[in-house]
Amino acid sequence: MHRTLPPTLVAALALSALASAQSRQPLFSIDWKSPTVGLPDSMLAQPITEGDLLFAPAPSMYPQFGPAPTPSVHVKAGPGFVPVPMHLGLAQHAACVGHMGGTPCGIELDAVCMGKAELIQPNQPIRHLYLSVDADAVGMMLPAAPSIVSEAPLGESAADMFVSLALGPGPLAPFGTPMPGSTAVLDGNGVQGASAFRYRGLGLREPTFPGAALPTSGDNLDALASWLPLAQNWPLTGVFFSLDGALIDPWTGIPGSNSAVAHGFVGGDVLVTPIPNMPPLLYAPANQLGLDQFGPNTDDLDALVICENNVPGWQRALSPYDWIFGQDLLLFSVRRGSAVIGRPDSIFGLPISEGDVLVPPVPGGLSPMPGIFIAAENLGLATVRQGMFLRNDELDALELPTSPFFDCNGNGVEDSLEIRIGGSPDLNNDGIPDACNPPILYGKFCFCPAPMGPCGNDDANAGCKNSTGVGATLTPSGSTSVAADDLVLTTAQMPINKQLFLMLSGNFLAPAPFADGRRCLAGPISRFAPKNSGAIGSATYGPGLAALTVASFPAVNWIVPGAVLGFQSWYRDPTGPCGNGSNLSNAVRATFVP
Repeated sequence: MHRTLPPTLVAALALSALASAQSRQPLFSIDWKSPTVGLPDSMLAQPITEGDLLFAPAPSMYPQFGPAPTPSVHVKAGPGFVPVPMHLGLAQHAACVGHMGGTPCGIELDAVCMGKAELIQPNQPIRHLYLSVDADAVGMMLPAAPSIVSEAPLGESAADMFVSLALGPGPLAPFGTPMPGSTAVLDGNGVQGASAFRYRGLGLREPTFPGAALPTSGDNLDALASWLPLAQNWPLTGVFFSLDGALIDPWTGIPGSNSAVAHGFVGGDVLVTPIPNMPPLLYAPANQLGLDQFGPNTDDLDALVICENNVPGWQRALSPYDWIFGQDLLLFSVRRGSAVIGRPDSIFGLPISEGDVLVPPVPGGLSPMPGIFIAAENLGLATVRQGMFLRNDELDALELPTSPFFDCNGNGVEDSLEIRIGGSPDLNNDGIPDACNPPILYGKFCFCPAPMGPCGNDDANAGCKNSTGVGATLTPSGSTSVAADDLVLTTAQMPINKQLFLMLSGNFLAPAPFADGRRCLAGPISRFAPKNSGAIGSATYGPGLAALTVASFPAVNWIVPGAVLGFQSWYRDPTGPCGNGSNLSNAVRATFVP
């Protein structure tokens, strides 16, 4: 069978397969200080900006185990980018395309939401609140690693996505929930580094350490939303977001990029682009959120969750749970340096922190400031309120989807939670409950039984015999899950200290004579980097083969869900039995799943 699928179709097939196995795709942005800004994206090789909404790397556009190329652009910040049809209507975008990380350019998103968050019910626990933090966050000393506490010292938290452990009904005062804290769901780059944990990645750069150096050492995940796989339509209620203010961070001394003022708004406003490619409109003004009470742009909204009631405009909930009577649910946080920080909130009278999840002021409450709906401590975030920390951890992003991002068994529980607090074993430390690990869909073929050997060098259990007196064997281990990317292919029984290549193709042929062996792969054939058989006549490729194919090979030979591919090793054998100087192992056929 000759497979010559174009890259766009390969990507579509990948998304189709993933859509059947997973419920949601993370949609995210990075801040202007991130070094990925300005790099070509993995879909169309166009420069990434801090105003773009990104998916994980193409072609799957779903988080994978790393290493991985840069993320893929799904929605551009504004006009001036023809290949991506949808944009948010930010007029400054065309002038910012191609600028590099560390140079502000007036289009940064601080928060994004699709408007369809889970509608929080009274007297019911809050399920699956997802969050990200900046590189300065340290976390509270709570269990359930990988957590902010375990990842932050290693620079492995700012590009990650976390999920709350167990939140009781709000409003929640500090430590007002049965199990405060959070655990990691997504990694920035998907590579197990200094941390002891390995989980899917977004194609971002890590580690990201705190400090004022620009660009920063790694990326900072700055906005987060969820998108249904294969959804091409703009949300009916529009895309909601907030732009950056110009506040000076009191810890780093770095000012914001002021993208809000560049487009005629303030940093505390919530905006909406109701249909793609039109300029954004004001949805919820800062002063009605309890912000900017000390003057325009004295506060900066930093994270956002909205459940829109489908009535045009913002219907403000005057107190928690008004949203179940038809008002709009709107939760938010504020950036470090905002004037409301340290002021008493309107629900508890507590000093507001950068890690608190807030609601608009409650009329007749304890103050005219926003109300704390979920205190930062319940998410495992450090605050000065506890008297143990010098600063507050900052929430960078929030999302409250109606279903988990990763739910391999369909029980409604995020896989990370099921592992950390639900007792599901994860012995291979891949972030997937062991009960859900995918089937092993591979097998060996292309052996060399009599009379297949070109010169009588038959071996019924391997490739054709080489100078060692036996044929080389190619043996798979691990799984064929693209997300796990843990397939390992080991070639053994080769002559020692000889060069070999692992070949890959989606086209198969009947065993045909080739050098001292038999070849069962047809073109187009891709080759992984050469290796040496070493002192024992063996070499291993993997894990990480899927990511390598996407980064190095033509799309027809990408390892993506649904692909059926063959592998075979070709190695040097100068003293081989047939005198042709090289030989082949048996082959392995693999069917790849999400």
